[in-house]
Amino acid sequence: MTYRFDPELAPWIPMMPTFDITDPVAARAELAEQVRQVPQYTPSQPLVIEDRTLPAPGGAPDVPVRIYTPARRPAPLSGLLFLHGGGFVVGGMDGEDGRAQEIAAEADVVVVSVEYRLAPEHPFPAGLDDCYLALCWFAAHAPELGVDPRRIGVGGGSAGAGLSAAVALLARDRGGPALRMQYLSIPELDDRLDSHSMTLYTDTPIWNRPNAELSWRYYLDGQEPTQYAAPARAADLRGLPAAYVDVCEFDPLRDEGIAYAQRLSQAGVPVELHLFPGTFHGSSLVTEATVSRRMAAESLTAIRRLLHD
Repeated sequence: MTYRFDPELAPWIPMMPTFDITDPVAARAELAEQVRQVPQYTPSQPLVIEDRTLPAPGGAPDVPVRIYTPARRPAPLSGLLFLHGGGFVVGGMDGEDGRAQEIAAEADVVVVSVEYRLAPEHPFPAGLDDCYLALCWFAAHAPELGVDPRRIGVGGGSAGAGLSAAVALLARDRGGPALRMQYLSIPELDDRLDSHSMTLYTDTPIWNRPNAELSWRYYLDGQEPTQYAAPARAADLRGLPAAYVDVCEFDPLRDEGIAYAQRLSQAGVPVELHLFPGTFHGSSLVTEATVSRRMAAESLTAIRRLLHD
């Protein structure tokens, strides 16, 4: 299929990393090698970065987190629980270290990034359990971290955005911790794979329908999906925190993100939705493209506004 990609993005498409999760172990190794080749991000202000391990109950593995704190911070700051992408199958804190630093430095927030368990070895709800445990820890230790517990949000991209939406649902239904906002970037939300964009985009760069099918198969592992596995299935979205949602034009996930934003608005949740023309899933890797810079800047503006106001 022919796509009207942004002129600044189109020349980079042949150099985009292949993303095939047929063999999850091989895909993780390939991604780790790509991460090693990415230039280190230089934050606009000094950050204190600390790795910790959170104890998990019931014999579950402990959960690694990485904490990014602006060094010249007024106290208390806002906080963001940050969940990496990767189709529930690949990725980790190292792969999105630069983005976590950027959010901490540019939005002036304390970021807690979570190394949640991955499918297919650890299908739903393992990864979500890790993320919710990290949120509970973050809220309980907010004063120690220099964070106002009334100003904590959750966010991420792709599968990380899907997990963020699920964490928001869990926090609402379990009576806390209270969340101020949710940042859902190119979110993976719906296992039914029946949207127009999901049906149409079978050969788009980085993410396409074949990858989406494998992603949900690994994550659900034959289980009947619930709203916490696939937030698009939630019947009631009332009482959720304000949301910023962005989607890419030529992304199979485009329409489920738009639909979720629309349903949040219909449920009385404040929502800001951006669709960026000419983009595709992961096109923000071309960091110097004008549309990529705009996508990053507008998300940072929204995070600052929703967490600080």
